Amino acid sequence: MGKKRSGGGLTGPQQAAKFLGVSVLSGVVLAGIAIPGAGALGLAAKGTVEGFDEIPANLKTPPLSQRTTILDSEGGLIATVYSRDRQVVPITAISPYMQKAIVAIEDSRFYEHGAIDLKGILRAVNRNAQEGGAAQGASTLTQQYVKNVFVEEAGDDETKVREAQEKSLGRKIRELKYSIQVEEELGKNKILENYLNITYFGQQAYGIESAAQRYFSKPAKDLTLDESAMLAGVVQSPSRYDPVNDSQEATKRRNIVLQRMADIKDISQDEADAAKAKPLKLKVTKPKNGCITAVKGAGFFCDFVRNTFLDDTAFGKTREERAKVWNQGGLTVRTTLDPQSQDSVNESIKDHVDQDDKVATAVTLVQPGTGRVLAMGQSKPYGFGKNETQINFSVDKKMGGSNFGFPTGSTFKAFVAAAALEGGLPPTKMYQSPYDMDYPSPVRTCSDKPWVNTDRAKVENETESEVGPYGMKEAMAKSVNTYFVEMISEVGLCPVTEMTTKLGVIPANGAKLPEVPAIALGSEGMSPLTMANAYATFANRGVYCTPVTIESITDSHGKALTVPKSKCGRAMTERTADTINTLLLGVVDSGTGQQSGLKDRESAGKTGTTDSRYNAWFVGYTPNMSGATWVGSGGAKQVSMENITIGGQYYDKVFGGGLPGPIWKQAVSGALSGREAPSFVTVNIPDTPTPTPGGKPSGKPSGKPSGKPGRGGDGKPGDGKPGNGRTAGQTGGTTGGDTGGTGGDDPLGGITLPPGVIGGRD
Repeated sequence: MGKKRSGGGLTGPQQAAKFLGVSVLSGVVLAGIAIPGAGALGLAAKGTVEGFDEIPANLKTPPLSQRTTILDSEGGLIATVYSRDRQVVPITAISPYMQKAIVAIEDSRFYEHGAIDLKGILRAVNRNAQEGGAAQGASTLTQQYVKNVFVEEAGDDETKVREAQEKSLGRKIRELKYSIQVEEELGKNKILENYLNITYFGQQAYGIESAAQRYFSKPAKDLTLDESAMLAGVVQSPSRYDPVNDSQEATKRRNIVLQRMADIKDISQDEADAAKAKPLKLKVTKPKNGCITAVKGAGFFCDFVRNTFLDDTAFGKTREERAKVWNQGGLTVRTTLDPQSQDSVNESIKDHVDQDDKVATAVTLVQPGTGRVLAMGQSKPYGFGKNETQINFSVDKKMGGSNFGFPTGSTFKAFVAAAALEGGLPPTKMYQSPYDMDYPSPVRTCSDKPWVNTDRAKVENETESEVGPYGMKEAMAKSVNTYFVEMISEVGLCPVTEMTTKLGVIPANGAKLPEVPAIALGSEGMSPLTMANAYATFANRGVYCTPVTIESITDSHGKALTVPKSKCGRAMTERTADTINTLLLGVVDSGTGQQSGLKDRESAGKTGTTDSRYNAWFVGYTPNMSGATWVGSGGAKQVSMENITIGGQYYDKVFGGGLPGPIWKQAVSGALSGREAPSFVTVNIPDTPTPTPGGKPSGKPSGKPSGKPGRGGDGKPGDGKPGNGRTAGQTGGTTGGDTGGTGGDDPLGGITLPPGVIGGRD
């Protein structure tokens, strides 16, 4: 009876001997599996190893995981991403030296035996028995390939990986049967090709092509004799023979391979000696994996592409299925990123906001009519270091964005106006628009229960001189809070939320837009992409298109995958969109956004600044480009943008038109440089009388706001009441500016929101 291990069972050599003995006695190890070409005929013998015939003979080889390449719209490289860095190549693209080296050191009789090497087994059993351990293995190169297939199929499942690598008799038997199948179906050269593509060479390099690039910065077809020998030697123990970390051990191992090649006459002894005398001469290329390596500051766009793939059922029914396809890799993803636009966004951000500033900025550009995301950047780079982040400020939470997005301030007023116009309200509609007022009540909602101002919540304009009556054109240009609160109270909340749904305006946390009048002042947190794409609907004369980032995808075989296209639908009439365009042209011509207007083409937009100046926005567009710029606190701690230095420039107060506006202007100017400059279709909106200081109309038409824009601002916040999500008792009220005033309560009727999400200055 054989000697047992302390843990029970036979030792490794004893298991191999037992397996060999049983196999010989049973007639399994016959000429059919020991000699190439004879096949598995010997398996017909009676008395085979129990269960051998029941093992499925159909080895399903999974596609090898490879790197995925992400390209911009012109085919330029953005980044390579992979779960395993591998590039599959045919055997004709692998150096003959490499082919000979791996065979020499791993299975020198590869072309002489079948699925198993009977001589090799006898030699290994004899030597291991003599040395009392597993000093020498007996697996053929074919068997090693099969084992690697099991490891590859296990993926990142540690349990399955251990099972694929366990040293058990059962695994050896299963491995043997699959090896017989592989020998019959593939042939020697294909097995060698597959082995060199699947095996691990250390330093995150899977397959010979990636290994050649990693260690020598060259393709596998150009590997020299000494380079090939070194790589062949690494395979046995990638950590022990790692040439980067231990050149001495790697050199010894390389020389063993060279000598083995000489011993079996693959090369002469002189060739071996000459190669041994050479130093390793590594030319290491560091692993470049993931969106952190993206060029053109496109790390966040790259991450958005990945999240888009994982979120879309076009690429698999479940997220798990989609993740498997993405991790499998081998894809070439052509995206919508426009290099000129991305460069311009990066340059503008760099010129206005520094990476180590207390606040951050994010800019997103989209194309009206197609939904194509053209550029996406932010001042805090993609990464893990100081003043870096992996939070994409431009997108919603589920796509890698912030938890709540950012309150939009007065940029939301355009949606209220669109809903009112769509409902038949004329653009000349006038409201009294007093300096301050209680929220009108009750206000109709989508349900039978109206919103009621039970807490006497108040709203006010920025200055006491800002008193109506106003028409829509003047109110939009000056961003008069009380005007739009009166408007949403008359129109009702349901038409506004229905309009925002059509425009894809959904809070960044995925919650439903609350039916409270405060939404007119931009109380809810949105992402720049959401805002840019919604405003693109105005540019597209009322037709909304869902955002897209992927133009095309091909797999590792060049086969095109089905890619979802933008879905477009009418959100409002052309007349409504043209009217909004006319109103927002006025904002940049003579209103709060004067510092944001483009010089060489028509542009429209809206400014927004929230309470305490925690967030400032400019959302603007031309007929062929829409973009949103946000500046504010990217972290959990809110930063008030008063008496603050940003990008090396001091601001006493930051306004939507004073910092986000110029960032948008520079970014869009560069993005559209040299490109066509179409005009808007506008409508005639008669001027309404301008109020006198006493609050009575003067009869003089004017669309310009009173006062000139001040340094670092658009001249006035303009809205932002009520409050910042806290009750009047916490803030000192909602009148009298940012720091409190004469009273007022929570306008949301008991709905609690995160600090800073109520706002609406301009």
